[in-house]
Amino acid sequence: MAMAIRCFMWIFPLLLSFKARADAAAAPAPLDVDLWENGLPNSNGMESQGYDDAKKNFKPSIRVYLPPKAEKPAKAVVICPGGGYSNLATEHEGYGWATFFNEQGIAAIVLKYRLPNGHHEVPASDAMEAIRLAKKHAAEWNIDPAGIGIMGFSAGGHLASTVATHAPDELRPTFQILFYPVILMDANVTHSGSRSKLLGDNPSVEMENLYSNDRQVTDATPPAFIALSGDDRAVKPINSIKYYMALLEHGASAAMFIYPTGGHGWGNRTNFRYNQEVLTELRGWLKKAFE
Repeated sequence: MAMAIRCFMWIFPLLLSFKARADAAAAPAPLDVDLWENGLPNSNGMESQGYDDAKKNFKPSIRVYLPPKAEKPAKAVVICPGGGYSNLATEHEGYGWATFFNEQGIAAIVLKYRLPNGHHEVPASDAMEAIRLAKKHAAEWNIDPAGIGIMGFSAGGHLASTVATHAPDELRPTFQILFYPVILMDANVTHSGSRSKLLGDNPSVEMENLYSNDRQVTDATPPAFIALSGDDRAVKPINSIKYYMALLEHGASAAMFIYPTGGHGWGNRTNFRYNQEVLTELRGWLKKAFE
């Protein structure tokens, strides 16, 4: 019996390794697709410098991770990394999520959006173009054009909630996933760096209201999953709380999970104490959302 157990313990990791390789082989290679095939509709004033990730001048594009092809078209999520509207955390708030979503049978579309540099309309236009492109290629990529959601972290959460509350009907996402999002633009409670990069140093009250996305929620705003830490000092929890309350007031489905510790910016990092809990909650929420 002891020998049999030892053999199993030796073989089991190999079986898992073989399964992982088989799954990886079954999933298509990621696709890199540039946005704005017909030319940019607006500018952040940085294009003339030439696109260069090292200089934080990102070329608007998407990287598409498709799950293994199934009979039924897959749902999809456009992922907006955070970075205070001054950088993009594309790994733990972007590409690192592809495996998780593919395991749920969901296509992960990681967005590289142009930083606003004070041009508030630029990031949201890139995110909406990512949704438009996903819909355009839906048949080719075997995704459901009516099942495309959006996800964002920190300032990327502000971008995702902007699209969820501002996009025209044909580009409105069907669900939103927000991790420790910036929501409010009131100088007393917002993340000051995100606010200044998006709206400039002295925005008007009208612009603050327009981009305080709790004030833009309507009956058409899509269902939301919100996760954050109660001890977040970078983006105050009141951002998520006000958005959650606005969603409930308008009859939108919303789930919010506040973990006692963890601070800000944990994304999919395994050293976040509640990493497994948040993944379990999100997995369950997605399953119920697509029933």
